Amino acid sequence: MPKLPPLFLILILFPISSLSISTPTKLNSNATSQQFREAPQFYNSPDCPSITTVHDDDFDPDEEEQDDHHNHIIICSRQAVHVAMTLDTAYIRGSMAAILSVLQHSSCPQNVAFHFVTSAASNASHLRATIASSFPYLKFQIYPFDDSHVSGLISTSIRSALDCPLNYARSYLANLLPLCVRRVVYLDSDLILVDDIAKLADTPPGRRNHRPRRPGACYFNTGVMVIDLDRWRGGDYTAKIEEWMELQKRVRIYELGSLPPFLLVFAGKIAPVEHRWNQHGLGGDNFRGLCRDLHPGSVSLLHWSGKGKPWARLEANRPCPLDALWAPYDLLETPFVLDS
Repeated sequence: MPKLPPLFLILILFPISSLSISTPTKLNSNATSQQFREAPQFYNSPDCPSITTVHDDDFDPDEEEQDDHHNHIIICSRQAVHVAMTLDTAYIRGSMAAILSVLQHSSCPQNVAFHFVTSAASNASHLRATIASSFPYLKFQIYPFDDSHVSGLISTSIRSALDCPLNYARSYLANLLPLCVRRVVYLDSDLILVDDIAKLADTPPGRRNHRPRRPGACYFNTGVMVIDLDRWRGGDYTAKIEEWMELQKRVRIYELGSLPPFLLVFAGKIAPVEHRWNQHGLGGDNFRGLCRDLHPGSVSLLHWSGKGKPWARLEANRPCPLDALWAPYDLLETPFVLDS
């Protein structure tokens, strides 16, 4: 195996004590008929930077036209906080709650730009309309992800839900997002923030070849990441991840889905941030989804990684205690409200 070149800086929030990833839940029959209420509008505080210009080298006239000029300015602004998430019908309820939590706790919510990656086979117009209906003032763009990029590289894992091609879209963000987006916060859809996302986005870069201080640290959680896309593109790390996936197809070397290729390429060569930004594992393990408590320490982000999702447990009237922290961000319209 050839030696990997020095790693660009990728800031990844990683738990040392346990391994967990989040995956889309199985599509239920009511997913396409879900309706969501409109979220409150959130405004910048007076000391937020004004985003009114775009650097000339950030503008690509050949890129797809944005909905309006101001939206394009935000999408390409270096001052904006860029957030990337995958988006699908099965997971839309969690996504809506995550978006609301980001905006509600941001000091400059009007400066947050969302980049949603969807399957090319999904109903993108429906997803766009759903987001726009609940967040009329949201600055966002949707990017179709062709499943064929990875469908031939995916190996079966311990759970069929881990084999969804959209799980692998995070490995292709550098190719999907415009070149003007140089740094992005990637978030899974089964989480909420209770702190200003700008603090996470502004995490200072670490040194190249930085290694965790704890001996033996060899894995991290890919559900919350701050990625330097310029360095990713320069190092062609998508291709390196694909090389491990191709090897996995020939010689089975791991059991989990999209996480192991990340570990093999980046483990030991990441810059950590405080654990409060990924209080992970609240969904329990990947088999039973048992209730779990918070890890010791402060909390800025709660992550229901694992099998159990708060909206599913609440709907089944079998919530875990911490699911009550997710409920206030749920924008799903109840049948009573719809009938009235």
